[in-house]
Amino acid sequence: MSGAGEGVGYDGLKVDRTGQAEAFDAIGDRYDEAFPHKEGQVRSAEWLVGRLTSGARVLDLGCGTGLPTARQLADAGCEVVGVDLSHGMVELARRNVPGAEFQRADIADLRSGGPVDLGRFDGVAAFFSLLMLPRAEIPLALETIHGLLKPGGHLVVSMVEADLDDFAIPFLGSTIRVTGYLRDTLREVVESAGFHIEEESSYTYAPESSDVPPEEQIFLRCTRLD
Repeated sequence: MSGAGEGVGYDGLKVDRTGQAEAFDAIGDRYDEAFPHKEGQVRSAEWLVGRLTSGARVLDLGCGTGLPTARQLADAGCEVVGVDLSHGMVELARRNVPGAEFQRADIADLRSGGPVDLGRFDGVAAFFSLLMLPRAEIPLALETIHGLLKPGGHLVVSMVEADLDDFAIPFLGSTIRVTGYLRDTLREVVESAGFHIEEESSYTYAPESSDVPPEEQIFLRCTRLD
């Protein structure tokens, strides 16, 4: 998920997305070319689908181009809503997955009492969307996700394992800011937000890009605690 400048935020915490959305607008469909293999993402979405009934509402948070997750969920019979802050990504997602609903919004907009009300969901997929937030905001984002889920709802979430906070990196010809946690800390942050981690997996991933080194991707499959 990417960003759109200053102004959005939580009570008492303003957030700065300067340049984030613009970077993903510039990257466009080159993102899928650079990341063609997404086994961890696909398998986590399969886990989510396996715990939902046909017609379940699912939020794809930081949907990107809609591939593979929104399409995978829609093909499984879910009612899919995708959100991203990059206008270019939202437009690509609408073309790639015409059976889903997509809109441009920030995760902070989705908080309780925020300007965007999407209703409640049976499941949420947040693949690498928290990666784009500073650490101070991630617990608030997880609290927002907890509130968006119905009791007993499920969350699949992924991050890159790294000890970084809002760190600028080159990415497909642009610059983005990313955050990471070491594995144990990530578990603590997710559990503290009211989730039980049902399963965990990790993958060493080397993007098809010369400016991004191999990374360790962590996937957590969780259930909301009431």
